[in-house]
Amino acid sequence: MCTPLLSNTALRRYSLIALRIKHMTPFNIKNINDISQIESTGIDDRLQATNTYDLIQYGASLQPDKIALSFIASGNSYDQPIQLSYQNFLQQINACANLFSSLGTQPTDVISYLLPNLPITHAVLWGAETAGIANPINPLLEADTIKNICIAANTSIIVALGDSEIWQKVLKIKDDIPSLKTILCISESQAETDQILNFNQQLQTQPKNQLNFHRTIHKTDIASLYHTGGTTGTPKLAKRTHYNEVCMAWMINTAGGMEQNSQLLCGLPLFHVNATTITGLCPFSIGAHVIILSPAGYRDTSIIVNFYKIVEFYQATFFSTVPTVLSGLLQIPVGDCQIDSLKYAICGAAPLSIELFKRFEQHTQMKILEGYGLTEGACASAVNPKDGERKVGSVGIRLPYQKIKIAQINHNEITRESKIDEIGHILIQGPNVFQGYVEEIHNKNNWFGDWFDTGDLGKKDKDGFYWLTGRIKELIIRGGHNIDPLMIEEVFYQLEQVKYAAAIACPHPRVGEIPVVFIELQPDTTLSIDQLMQHAENTIGERAAIPKEIHLIKQIPLTLVGKIFKPKLRWQITQAVFQRELDPIDTIDQLEIQVSEDKHHGTRVDIIVQSSENIDNITATIKQKLSGYTLYYELHCTKN
Repeated sequence: MCTPLLSNTALRRYSLIALRIKHMTPFNIKNINDISQIESTGIDDRLQATNTYDLIQYGASLQPDKIALSFIASGNSYDQPIQLSYQNFLQQINACANLFSSLGTQPTDVISYLLPNLPITHAVLWGAETAGIANPINPLLEADTIKNICIAANTSIIVALGDSEIWQKVLKIKDDIPSLKTILCISESQAETDQILNFNQQLQTQPKNQLNFHRTIHKTDIASLYHTGGTTGTPKLAKRTHYNEVCMAWMINTAGGMEQNSQLLCGLPLFHVNATTITGLCPFSIGAHVIILSPAGYRDTSIIVNFYKIVEFYQATFFSTVPTVLSGLLQIPVGDCQIDSLKYAICGAAPLSIELFKRFEQHTQMKILEGYGLTEGACASAVNPKDGERKVGSVGIRLPYQKIKIAQINHNEITRESKIDEIGHILIQGPNVFQGYVEEIHNKNNWFGDWFDTGDLGKKDKDGFYWLTGRIKELIIRGGHNIDPLMIEEVFYQLEQVKYAAAIACPHPRVGEIPVVFIELQPDTTLSIDQLMQHAENTIGERAAIPKEIHLIKQIPLTLVGKIFKPKLRWQITQAVFQRELDPIDTIDQLEIQVSEDKHHGTRVDIIVQSSENIDNITATIKQKLSGYTLYYELHCTKN
């Protein structure tokens, strides 16, 4: 049985829905009461489809000839895009789905892809969800990590960019993934073997106006597996259903005020839920226009340099971003660019500094809608109301149909719901919340019935606004005193010379942890450590939170979605502390300290020692020196 591109029945049905949607006044969301009013109608009565393929097909039916995707090769050629209409885009999705099906893909089979931001990346993603289960993977991960993700996902097909470093990683790991059957190489010249097929050539043989296989996609079917962590040991893969993703698209479109004439800039990577949802399924579901900002997105400096020209050229209305991108854009003059088409920047992924928030809005004269979400919630859970008061520093009010609870938890049990303005664990529940992790070990202690513990700490105020106060594992606990790193970082962001600030828990033998801060300054600015420390001492009201050390570094480590990567900084400071403790031992000939993530202990320190002295004596001395530290370490001593 074949599913046509747009059947007559579908066209009639979609036309009626489109007529109703076209004449429906967008929701005005000013406060939590408006959310409750929206919820007086069940979400199922608001959805145009219950799976991602039908939802994109619906969006394409609104104006099949309209441009769905514009692709910019670089910021310097922003006015020379490659463009796809909705009809052509849906044809690409069909062809990809048919190709996967022809290779034996069943609804429970996993297609992993390692691709930069390209139009075909979207086609691969949604085609994979149509035929089986999609597994987006960060192509910049190390080969062994990619291998572990594929093993955990039980990958049957890998789609990867040929003639690249990505391809070399695939060749390195392909024989170590037991479930892998086929590799599809996106390349003009790749020769085919029994296992490796040329994606471009194979795609050209597939029907594109219809699906040539029959599948009834149930809303409870798993649509995707997203990697959310677990860089050592077993990766954490979040299972999300088609219904999770479809509901999420409706929630974000409603809360963000997205419409068919919206123009969205895509600069975040298409292996990350923010990009695939906010600049993917959301606009595709309503027939809006997505502009892909080069294969590298915001990591392409030419995109940042030309950003405001791009906004003017495409009359962009939205862009989704993270705080570090806003900080970079602050350094680019708007000049005479007309950017008043921009309604909002939707900012998430990490708490946004109040100072950065104010400076960016003043710089661009546009609004920031700060929000909160995670992969496990299909992308978002809260956002500041687009039509009402935005509380700077908060992540806004909950999305329609998304429940959020702040709770006190003790010994893996909810003891009570937190009071107004009382910090507790952030729990989420709703039709967008995922179905758990693939490996059961990662589900342990994360669920309370159907409430998921996000691992974040926060509070709710009297108006229903939520405020993040940190992640549980990022809290600095000094002698039993909990210190929120965000409180320290905000102080440094008051200084315009500070580009990034990251407060980290540094191991201490007496009080357990003390706060230290890593700072990256803006280009061509100078501040001394003494000046920074003086500012902290004069500004931080909580004495225990004043950092004991400040480290100026050339570049703060960032993830590919622009978050400050704090684990690397924690490992760096831990390595320095252990080095300082053990360097004075004159009986050690050679010393190496390695710090890494550990799936059982959180952090692991490996101490590698060579000495010509008695090994037992060396071991005893080292253990005595480190007796005050609670971090897990292993000692490896060899005699010269």
